[in-house]
Amino acid sequence: MQITRRLEFDAGHRIPDHASQCRHLHGHRYAIEITLAGTPVRAAGVAENGMLMDFSRVKQLARTHVVDAWDHAFLVYRGDAPVLTFLNSMPGHKTVVLDAVPTAENLAGIAFAILDPVYQATLGNQLRLERVRIYETPNCWADADRSEPLEHG
Repeated sequence: MQITRRLEFDAGHRIPDHASQCRHLHGHRYAIEITLAGTPVRAAGVAENGMLMDFSRVKQLARTHVVDAWDHAFLVYRGDAPVLTFLNSMPGHKTVVLDAVPTAENLAGIAFAILDPVYQATLGNQLRLERVRIYETPNCWADADRSEPLEHG
């Protein structure tokens, strides 16, 4: 059994070596989907009875560990010195420095690595993070999933 929770956030980035428009500073309305797999809880009298995890808990954990940190931030590659210098010149600017270029593929892999230890089995239901999908646009996304770990860097 699988469940998926979708959240949205806004962030800026650039792909420094891109051959076209994405090499410029720009932003996206990202969406992140968190897919969990396991077996539904079977425990009478327990609030999660019949669920893998309450969707509100899936949301709360994703917000705490990824979405709130990335929302309205500029996601910048540590090796992008000109942009880091520019962002550091603005006191209080919300900047997230990444060890990888902030492509959709790398963001999905980073989010998976952050969230994997967060979603754990409750009440013996063998819960596990199965996939993180990052939508850069409504028509373009990248998946990082358990069966194909992504090296980001």
